[in-house]
Amino acid sequence: MPARHATAHRARAPHHARRQRERSVLRGIALTLSAVLLFGISSVAWLAQRLDSNIETIDIAGLLGNPPAAPADEPARDPEDPAAGRPLTILVLGSDQRDGENAAIGGEDPSMASDTTILVHVSADRSRVELVSIPRDSLVDIPSCLASNGTTTQPAKRQMFNKAFSVGWNAGGDLASAAACTGRTVQQSTGLTIDHFVVVDFTGFMSMVDAIGGVDICIPQAMSDTYIPLNLQPGQQVLDGYQALQFARSRHNNVGNGGDLDRIGNQQRLIAAMAGQVLSDEVLLNPVKLTTFLSAATDSLTVDEGLNLANLTGLGYSLRTVRPANITLMTIPVAAAPEDPNRLVWTSAAAPVWADMAADQPIVAQPEPPQAPVTDPSRPAATEPAPAETKQAGREPFTPADVTAVCT
Repeated sequence: MPARHATAHRARAPHHARRQRERSVLRGIALTLSAVLLFGISSVAWLAQRLDSNIETIDIAGLLGNPPAAPADEPARDPEDPAAGRPLTILVLGSDQRDGENAAIGGEDPSMASDTTILVHVSADRSRVELVSIPRDSLVDIPSCLASNGTTTQPAKRQMFNKAFSVGWNAGGDLASAAACTGRTVQQSTGLTIDHFVVVDFTGFMSMVDAIGGVDICIPQAMSDTYIPLNLQPGQQVLDGYQALQFARSRHNNVGNGGDLDRIGNQQRLIAAMAGQVLSDEVLLNPVKLTTFLSAATDSLTVDEGLNLANLTGLGYSLRTVRPANITLMTIPVAAAPEDPNRLVWTSAAAPVWADMAADQPIVAQPEPPQAPVTDPSRPAATEPAPAETKQAGREPFTPADVTAVCT
């Protein structure tokens, strides 16, 4: 018998318990992906272990007359979260890079900019995940940045937020310099410490959407944007990767006024919808979809060295009990800039958000648990529950469990 088949018998957990644990691991991994705008990475090695553990084994060594098998291996250990017990803040950047394959989508452009910026905060007790969008039109002070080639840039006052990415890119000519300058700008403006970063481009996002069979989302009214282009009819529908990308990029015509808030709202709704699908049985229990999704994720991103596969797997496992109601999406509070109505400034309401995040406190007040209704025998019982409030994505906080659009 070839050596690779001569494996010792391993003690195995009951099949149902094993499946439950495997599903918990995968759910945590998928939630980590969702928490970083589905632009994070996950462990293909753990997927391989899951598939391998589905293979039943039998012990025939005694029947063959071979020597006794070696002692059983130790039970598989849960993945370890290297940052257990401390909060994490991850800077997620959607790159507007337009060379190579991306040029066919966004048009050839040698410049480099970050179109999407989201700060993802994972609480120390791993009970909450919070995603805060920063509009690219926000006016901020950009500090002096250090590039990978050793050069430093000059600080600049009252600049569009997404210029920080370009400043770093122009100085160092690489994503590390671009992301670092954005990170320095975020840290100076918010008081937060950036632990990790993730950068994804057009094609990477499209691949992840296509890998899960498209994203099911409500389009409450027709959407048309000749700049992208985008043309969607109203109703509940499944967007493929290209349509989802255009949906996330659109901000003109009847989609918006060219500013960032309407686009951010669509991006947040898209994230929530994708998170729900990735965490559903349709993906988690479908080896083909899950493998394709993880492959697309791991093949499409640029991350810092600290976000290696083992570390993200551990983080994902530690998040396995988080539910949609504990994931908050919001835009940092902004208003039109006094000197330019096409630019934005953070309002006084932004400071408490950053302070709460820095202190690892919920950035949105947690709702009080519902009180049991007091029944009055003289009044007829209500036949239908009150309709759920529709939250306005991009302009007020919401969770994937909330209603953000209604399709009839």
